[in-house]
Amino acid sequence: MAVTVTLPDGAQLELADGATGADAAAAIGPGLARAALAVQVSAPGDGSEREVLDLACALPDRARISIVTASSGEPALELIRHDAAHVLATAVMELFDGVKISIGPPIAEGFYYDFEFPPGIAVSDEDFARIEERMRAHVKAAEPFERADVPVQQARARFAKERQDYKVELIDDLVKAAPAEMPLQTVSLYTNGPFTDLCRGPHAPSTASIGAFKLQSVAGAYWRGDASRTMLTRIYGTAFFAKAELAEHLERLEQARARDHRKLGRELGLFTFSEISPGAAFWLPAGTTVFNSLVGVSREMGRERGYSEVKTPQIFDSELWKTSGHWDKYRENMFTLDVEGREMGVKPMNCPAHLHLFATRRHSYRDLPIRYSEPGLLHRNEPSGVLHGLLRVRHFAQDDAHIFCTTEQVAEEVKGCLEMAFATYELFDLDVRLELSTRPEQRSGSDEMWDRAEAELTGVLESEGRAYTLNPGDGAFYGPKIDFHITDALGRSWQCGTCQLDFFMPERFDLSYTGADNAEHTPVMIHRALFGSYERFIGIMLEHYAGELPLWLAPAQVIVLAVSDRFNPYAAAVAQRLREEGARAEIDDRSESIARKIREAELRKIPYMLIVGEREEHEGTVSVREHRAGEEGAQALADFVEALAPKLYCPALKPRRSPARDA
Repeated sequence: MAVTVTLPDGAQLELADGATGADAAAAIGPGLARAALAVQVSAPGDGSEREVLDLACALPDRARISIVTASSGEPALELIRHDAAHVLATAVMELFDGVKISIGPPIAEGFYYDFEFPPGIAVSDEDFARIEERMRAHVKAAEPFERADVPVQQARARFAKERQDYKVELIDDLVKAAPAEMPLQTVSLYTNGPFTDLCRGPHAPSTASIGAFKLQSVAGAYWRGDASRTMLTRIYGTAFFAKAELAEHLERLEQARARDHRKLGRELGLFTFSEISPGAAFWLPAGTTVFNSLVGVSREMGRERGYSEVKTPQIFDSELWKTSGHWDKYRENMFTLDVEGREMGVKPMNCPAHLHLFATRRHSYRDLPIRYSEPGLLHRNEPSGVLHGLLRVRHFAQDDAHIFCTTEQVAEEVKGCLEMAFATYELFDLDVRLELSTRPEQRSGSDEMWDRAEAELTGVLESEGRAYTLNPGDGAFYGPKIDFHITDALGRSWQCGTCQLDFFMPERFDLSYTGADNAEHTPVMIHRALFGSYERFIGIMLEHYAGELPLWLAPAQVIVLAVSDRFNPYAAAVAQRLREEGARAEIDDRSESIARKIREAELRKIPYMLIVGEREEHEGTVSVREHRAGEEGAQALADFVEALAPKLYCPALKPRRSPARDA
């Protein structure tokens, strides 16, 4: 009996019954057979579910397949990074007697493996050289990855004998998770050289596929992410097919370290963190200026587009969260408290509050659309292990908005969200990629409701000619969404904004408006955020710009430097003139050398430095120095102010008139 598979170009390939990915590659050509690493298989039908399998796995009939090679991008990199994690475990077990192994998956930029080392042994990056040397020996040996499906009890007994307690626990959990009607019979083990691991795969044919690798760091990680369990040692690394690719990646990482927003935040005096309130930034005056500038952009752009700002409480009775569904689906990420015997929750998002606010008044179809916005404070109980500067916090604020509209108004409102999103990201010269996320497996609402919502978003994207990618199954539990992904200067992609279409929550909250037919109708809700959290966006922008924020966003836009103390009065007058124009201007009137003042202003990345001395005071000029660009020469103060004025404000906002001009 033959097996028929479909290739990426649509051609069909007929193979013998039981044919594998390796057989398919060989049938296509000897070159592909040599280059093949694995096979990507999609089930018959729409092909949306893809799975990467070992080349030795039998192919299902009528499947769509593609052969994974080194040029296949992410699937290929993920494969060899998984291989490298196993090779890392091999080397560590050879070098350190008594080590226990847990898990070692590929991750976005590399791989890791978690170990429990015997008492008295502490591994650090000083050990990397000898671990890497041992790893290279296993890679050079081109050891095959061999899979064996072993009876559960046999595998358990093997790891128990080897005192690999974590593997025993993993097997026991797999047995417990299996349905009663289909008990687990076997587990898969992979062997490379002297090392055998419990693993579901896939893997490349041999360790030789790992072209270049590097161990990068050591960290602590609780077993199963549970702070009550053993603290393990996690060793991170990365792997590529070629040394040049690895070198390029390491260079990007070096740039990322130099641009780390936590480092820049300290150096520029923007914010700090304290264990007195983990996961919450303490904003210093300069950072607060940046924060408020972004909030001001949101407010003004929203005002021009018909949004009304509202303000809602921080703490709500649990009944609100039960109505929204968050009490069941999100409670572990909420801060909860007891208030006089009432269960209360601190809000992790604004949506339920805005739904309740809408419900407090009667509405007519003439009132719609209603667009609420709120840069409200939010709290989420994130595990301490995932907190990361401004990028992952417990306390933050969002440029959050919710639109309540009629069914007929949905398309125009979604178009408005898209327009505002592109206008917002254009302020930062950011490229935007759109992603349409559809119904998840665990969701609320009927299939009919989801059909309508997904059709609405798809229709808007296509009518507007917006390119997008499909992300099946990643919608919110209450509706599909369009996510906005931006790419920073280092080529990293960040999901910031979102536009979510929600037919479910208004029904859940029993919202209504009176239609033109004098009957009661349920409005539609659109959830919209563009910056996402202001904290996270500022962190991303600091790294994107390497701390050199655009002039309109810089906390100090101009600093006036007096060459000696006797010119401080003129420097103060220059700074005051700039402030009257609306500039955030400072004066450095310390008794320091002008060279030191310039150097420190450069380190603070202040866009403009104005140097004043005897000639400038006498002629009413300033010597202009631009950050990084250097000296621009002397200019009349009035000319400099006139040229600077249009640049001081966000391009999306109308500049306010200065008191000096109004006089």
